[in-house]
Amino acid sequence: MSQKVLLTSKEVNIILHRLACQLIENHLDFSSTVLIGIQPRGTFLAARLKTLLEKEYQINNIQLGFLDITFFRDDFRSREKTLEANKTHIDFLVEDKKVVFIDDVLYTGRSINAALTAIQSFGRPSEIELLVLIDRRFSRHLPIQPDYRGRQVDAFNEEKVKVSWAENGGEDGVFLI
Repeated sequence: MSQKVLLTSKEVNIILHRLACQLIENHLDFSSTVLIGIQPRGTFLAARLKTLLEKEYQINNIQLGFLDITFFRDDFRSREKTLEANKTHIDFLVEDKKVVFIDDVLYTGRSINAALTAIQSFGRPSEIELLVLIDRRFSRHLPIQPDYRGRQVDAFNEEKVKVSWAENGGEDGVFLI
């Protein structure tokens, strides 16, 4: 299986800083904003952004949660392989907060649709935004677009975009397989 490098570790780092700056422009001190990483792969990006905002840009008290969408997906019963649930960790209410969903790759939009349903268990946000590292602009099934995107990639159905993180036993990078 051949793979093409879409983003190197250095490029990922540059994009993370740009995304952090865009978040600061729109949310300033994050007093009414929460970050929600979508399980499983959005958690690495969300945690990395929180760390970057705190250490590099001195923004304190950022609330970060992780949302499991497994049983909110419209296809969870129709898959051949049994889905394994992740853990939701949100120890705050999202009532009247601005929520920023964070995921690694936006493809069909179904994960984000599931996240929109799942987040309602934690209150009614005043606003929801979407931040993704990679926006696969082809094959969207639902009319969902990111508010913040790291890179837009033209990948077709048979191609996969794989995001690798240093925290997950590799090095930062994005590959087309």
